[in-house]
Amino acid sequence: MVTDVVLQNDWHVVATSQDLQPGKILKVRLLGQDLVLWRNGDQAVAWEDRCPHRGASLAQGWIENDALVCPYHGLAFNGGGKCVHVPAHPDQPPPERSKACVQTYHIKERYGFVWVSLGTPEKDVPPLPEWDNPNYHKFVFGPTFYRASPLRALENFIDVNHVPFVHGGTIGNPEYARINDDFKVEVKPDGIHINNVHVWENDPKIQGKVNSYNLDFRVLRPLTASLRRRAVDEPLIIFYTITPVDEEECLVWRWTFLNHNVPEKQFHNFTGMVMSQDAEAIESQRPKRLPLDLQAEYHLPSDRTTVIYRKWLKNQGVTFGTV
Repeated sequence: MVTDVVLQNDWHVVATSQDLQPGKILKVRLLGQDLVLWRNGDQAVAWEDRCPHRGASLAQGWIENDALVCPYHGLAFNGGGKCVHVPAHPDQPPPERSKACVQTYHIKERYGFVWVSLGTPEKDVPPLPEWDNPNYHKFVFGPTFYRASPLRALENFIDVNHVPFVHGGTIGNPEYARINDDFKVEVKPDGIHINNVHVWENDPKIQGKVNSYNLDFRVLRPLTASLRRRAVDEPLIIFYTITPVDEEECLVWRWTFLNHNVPEKQFHNFTGMVMSQDAEAIESQRPKRLPLDLQAEYHLPSDRTTVIYRKWLKNQGVTFGTV
């Protein structure tokens, strides 16, 4: 059983809103627990995938008369998770205080995603201010499945040291691996602020040309971060969030915002290559789970972002996916 209160109380993407179609039951996994999602009218619902009668999975059931029907004995549960019909005893509905209720969870739809919290959320879902900005074109990519700790995956996103090598041939170039020493990393009430990281990236339009950019990162939650590229002509924003499926399995989702349009197929092909490169590198790491003991691995001076991220996680009490 997961005892990580921080991640239990946070919001996690489990699907896109488009995935959750009326009349369908969607099975997902979050923090090592199986869930079912469905729509009760316009309202999205998230439940434990377990019938309280005999523990059967509800995922193979069906929706009838605004209720989800268990496939094992036909018990029907309304949108609030309460049993409203027992076929074996149709004239004897369970009493109000019975255990004939499915475990329900908090759920929200935001930015085209379905977010679920297994605990008691103390905050809203992470903010994405560019979502309603008409000056940007939005591209969603994911989910990408990684056989790795979700925290390893998030750390990789804020680690610019790997870009020249892991992404050589796409966005990176090994000849431009030097990292500036004057970037700032600060822990604030709303997360970790990483400002003015200087990087070199291959120009996607001109072969052989390398462009210089400054990047700002924000670690908004243990498993959600954003990147903003400072460029007057071609700014770029990436919203990056990770579903902690299990301690060594995760799903990565990302929204990319550009001030210019590109063909959807071209964007997905390029982003797919970048994500595959990340997956190969992250899945090779040992241990698979993220070490929070700073003595467990060697650190470079330019690893300040990831070192502070690990300290921040430890101070908050995050344990899922760590050693």
